[in-house]
Amino acid sequence: MSIPSKDTFDKQFLKEQISSLLRERVCTTISPDVMYLMKKAYAEETSPSGKEMLKTQILNVTLAKKQTKPVCQSPGFPTIYIKYGNCVNISELTEVLGEEIVSATNDGFLRPSMVHPLTRKNTGDNSGIGVPNIELGYDSSLDFLEVLISFKGCGAELGNAIKIFTPAQIGEDNKGIKEFVIDTAIKAGGKPCPPFALGIGIGGQMDIAAKLSRRAVSTRKWTDRNPDPELARMEEELLGMLNKLGIGPGGIGGKTTALAVKIGMGHTHTAICPVAVNFHCWVARRAGMRIYPDGRIQYLFSEEASE
Repeated sequence: MSIPSKDTFDKQFLKEQISSLLRERVCTTISPDVMYLMKKAYAEETSPSGKEMLKTQILNVTLAKKQTKPVCQSPGFPTIYIKYGNCVNISELTEVLGEEIVSATNDGFLRPSMVHPLTRKNTGDNSGIGVPNIELGYDSSLDFLEVLISFKGCGAELGNAIKIFTPAQIGEDNKGIKEFVIDTAIKAGGKPCPPFALGIGIGGQMDIAAKLSRRAVSTRKWTDRNPDPELARMEEELLGMLNKLGIGPGGIGGKTTALAVKIGMGHTHTAICPVAVNFHCWVARRAGMRIYPDGRIQYLFSEEASE
């Protein structure tokens, strides 16, 4: 396979594509797989108030897309996952991503909400140290560039939790972990803007578990199935348990508390098992694309899922 040069994607081309992705597929709508689950939840919800809440949430997305307006007043926090080979100048790409988030903010697609953590001073344009958070994945064999942009709501962060389990605390059939997840959801109540999805990171150390939890809920389709049979079973079991809590859409009651549970796992030390629980509100502002050397673009999450 011949590897394209770094001149394949010039900076202006990247700016145009990132700008379009932000304005047309991230800020003004939600991921199609999540919209599918929202509509499915509406059809199956038995609580009148919960059903009305889901109807309003779905209508909100429809109107935002139609009017080219932000789908939520909160911009969330941007994390960008990049897979790349030798066909892109990565420093130019990361520069473009920061510039285009500022541009989208100045054009009214995002509310300026990034602040200094201690002084609380707002930068005014969603720039700042560590913003956006960029996760890089290099593979020299790739002949495409993949960019996935995820704006995860920060109100939902208030319910997040992490626990470092000892092996004994895990329990038979992972009982301890499951109880921790459900207890975390009960304590969060309606704060994470349900129906939510849970990203669960298991393994590594504390920082790795947290990254695994965010990656799982941000990069996977919420309609997919975990390739690990044990984790797939655990995801399904936890989803069923969450939807028996009665928290419901918007926290006002109903059978639809969660849309999905996504687990990411990594090996850990023999003495510990870190577990991170990461809430993602129903406003799944994320989109991605693969750009090929011939200019062809393949969008991620572009088609609504089927049952």
